[in-house]
Amino acid sequence: MMQVVGFGAGGHAKVVIEILRCFPQYEIVGLLDPQKTLWGTQVLNVQVLGDDSLMSELNGRGIHQAFIGIGTTGDTTPRRRLYEKVSGFGFQLVSAIHPAAVVSDSTLIGAGPTVMAGAVINADTQLGNNVIVNSGAIVEHDCVVGDHSHIATGARLAGGVHVGRGTHVGLGALVRQGIRIGENAIVGAGAVVVRDVPDGETVIGVPAKSYCKGNE
Repeated sequence: MMQVVGFGAGGHAKVVIEILRCFPQYEIVGLLDPQKTLWGTQVLNVQVLGDDSLMSELNGRGIHQAFIGIGTTGDTTPRRRLYEKVSGFGFQLVSAIHPAAVVSDSTLIGAGPTVMAGAVINADTQLGNNVIVNSGAIVEHDCVVGDHSHIATGARLAGGVHVGRGTHVGLGALVRQGIRIGENAIVGAGAVVVRDVPDGETVIGVPAKSYCKGNE
């Protein structure tokens, strides 16, 4: 039995808990979260033990496996920072891949991914570390998804799309084949991307165009 601790106690943690419970080799021993009001409560019958100050104690008890239990709604930085802190402390990030996801045998997957039910990841795709492919999302053949990126629920990447590090592709977004999306970019919910997206840019609409605050 592999004992695992989760970092974060919100909605994303619930999803990961249920994925890991599909596999008998995992035992989730608790969650860590900075919100004091959550300490001593339970998430899906998993105790919230305290905050990150317990990492040394857990390591001393022989618990060296972990998962990142926070998602992203645009800015992927908090998830990336938590991943770097947890892995830097020596925890190994487990893979949470739902048995109802379809993942090609030729896909290369980094550390600590979350791949949810109904997701499809096709041939010769590469997923970096700490990537989320959410419920019902499709990542077609020969795509590359950089570290810490999130392909949100129902999003569709056509063949050969390149998504840069730390990028969020929003709910139901569509990305045409061969498109390159830069690092730390945001593709808005429902957007249809037909042109490359530069680093750090937010695009919305059909077809997707750059979004600037004040121009709503």
